[in-house]
Amino acid sequence: MIRLMIERLPHNAWRWLLVALAAWPGAVAMAGEPAGPSGVLIPVTGPIGPATSDFFVRQLRAANADGAALVVVTVDTPGGLDTSMRQMVQAILSSNVPVVAYVAPSGARAASAGTFLLYASHVAAMAPATNLGAATPVQLGAGAPSRPPPAGTGGEAQPKGDAMEHKVINDAAAYIRGLAALRGRNAQWSETAVRNAASLPAQEALNNHVVDLIATDLPELLKAIDGRSVKLRSREVTLHTAGLVLREVQPDWRTELLSLITNPNVAYLLMLIGIYGLLLEGYHPGSVLPGVVGAICLLLALFAFQVLSVSYAGLALIGLGVLLIVAESFVPSYGALGLGGIAAFVIGSIMLLDRHVPGFSIARTLIGAMALAGALLLLGIVSFAVHARRRPVVSGTEGLLREFAEAVESFEHRGLVRVHGEIWNAVSGEPVCEGDRLRVLGVKGLILEVQPVRD
Repeated sequence: MIRLMIERLPHNAWRWLLVALAAWPGAVAMAGEPAGPSGVLIPVTGPIGPATSDFFVRQLRAANADGAALVVVTVDTPGGLDTSMRQMVQAILSSNVPVVAYVAPSGARAASAGTFLLYASHVAAMAPATNLGAATPVQLGAGAPSRPPPAGTGGEAQPKGDAMEHKVINDAAAYIRGLAALRGRNAQWSETAVRNAASLPAQEALNNHVVDLIATDLPELLKAIDGRSVKLRSREVTLHTAGLVLREVQPDWRTELLSLITNPNVAYLLMLIGIYGLLLEGYHPGSVLPGVVGAICLLLALFAFQVLSVSYAGLALIGLGVLLIVAESFVPSYGALGLGGIAAFVIGSIMLLDRHVPGFSIARTLIGAMALAGALLLLGIVSFAVHARRRPVVSGTEGLLREFAEAVESFEHRGLVRVHGEIWNAVSGEPVCEGDRLRVLGVKGLILEVQPVRD
């Protein structure tokens, strides 16, 4: 049948049939792809740390490599680490794809580091009932914020606190002013947000030219920015977002693992497990499992502390505290070493990470639980030491005192006795008969002083 159909085809028509059959798979594949331009939707939620920065930078580079038309970043963050935020800002500034930062959904916020992301983006938008601001850097401690800038000083705040804190605030203020000048946004308010932790709701941010627009949802956002011109590194482009399809990307296993490891509470527990595991392996060589687990946990903790903002003085105090608690069991000091270890452990745990960086502090309840565990361990060590000291001696010559012996032979002054299964020379002030029960009163060299026991 098929042969007859081919023979009846017009001249060279069968060749066109073969071409159509060869092109059929490609046509099917193209039919499954969305028509028109496409964009990427990257969610940034929670504290900004190494995991968030790594995920964002990788996805933004992938969008540039794939030739995406637009990248929309939904922001809902209380802030985070300065180093991670700067990595994300640098990725935005070097992007060849327009980046739209959108504080959403309603009730979200772009505080601290999130404000810098909005100022760095090509288009900044907010949903109703959202806010941004409070961008004062706090990595160096809980110093009081700088005073508002007096009139006529060009926005310079008077120094308050130590010199290092003042330098960090000035650096952050200059950084956000540069971003504001690059994107044509309100530079004066940006410096106020850094120096005085000022915040604005969505409508006031729009009125003060801090953001470019307010949109209820993503479709309204795409409709509002259609036809808007933005300036990239070397050229100016016009956004064509009508019918734009956004492909949302989700954190992969690498991001989830990095987020778990760099969680301050998890890193803190990994460090303690690593220290105790290596100590246990050192005191009981050949156990293998504690050493392997301890080494892995300690390396993971050190990696986390490398990318987090940690105090090395706090880290050293924690190590010293653990060593003092363990030393209490080998050098009994009736609690002196152990109490000092617990104090060093608690102080170091509090100092380890700055509690003012949102989402990157160790829970006080966890520190209290670990300190309580150390105190219970210390109490057990001291209790065992006291009981051991009060326990009667059961070995050596001291262990023979007040023990009972049996006369091997009869004697008046000196003879042989059996005690603890051993034969000893003994002297007695009273006559002794064979088989008498004797009490050991003292030991002089290899001679026991005994006394008959009278019922």
